[in-house]
Order: sequence, then C-alpha cells, then structure tokens
Amino acid sequence: MSAIQIFDPALCCSSGVCGQDVDANLVQAAAGIDWAKSQGAQVERFNLAQQPMAFAQNAAVRGFLERSGQETLPITLLDGEVVLAGRYPSRQQLGQWLKIATPSANANAGSCCSGGKCC
Repeated sequence: MSAIQIFDPALCCSSGVCGQDVDANLVQAAAGIDWAKSQGAQVERFNLAQQPMAFAQNAAVRGFLERSGQETLPITLLDGEVVLAGRYPSRQQLGQWLKIATPSANANAGSCCSGGKCC
C-alpha cells in the first residue's frame, strides 16, 4: 500500500477543534485520515509549528514551499511526490490513492425517504 504524508500549516492541534474558530474542512480531513488509518493505510501528518525540521528535511516539500510559499499548505505527498496542495484530501481521494474502496454517499442514507422517495 502507498504511503501518504500531509504537511499541515502551523496548527495548535491536528483535529481543528481548537479555540473558537473551528475549521470544518480540517475536521472533515481529520476524519478522512482516521478512516484511512483504520483501513490499514500509512498516513503521517507533520505540523509546521511543531515539526519544522520535517518540512526542511523533505526535498519535495522544501522545494514546493520555496517556489510557491506557505499559503500552499497543506501539501499532500503520495509515495514522496506532491499530489495535492492548498487543501486537504477528501476521503474519496485518499481511497483512490490508497486503492481502498470508499463507502458511497448514499450508504448511510437510511432505508426510508432517501433520495426523495418514501417507503
């Protein structure tokens, strides 16, 4: 299975549930990352505020930041190659990259009144 590394901007925590301004995108990304890990995937996250040397020591990330700047964070690497920058990967993207089947959007829709049709 492929390895994913996510290089986060400076954050106080990885969940996004910090302070008064909760970042819903980060919460959703954290849930997707937890899901991928629960499927056996190798996903690592690095926080610029707490692990700056990880950014400096990774040639792909360092080069990308030198060319594009910190506003392009987060940066996602798949097997050492940049595959996404400026936003977090969706669960579907994680599943595609890791070759893991993702549940469909309607999988949890319930048995009645889904899709506008009631039983």
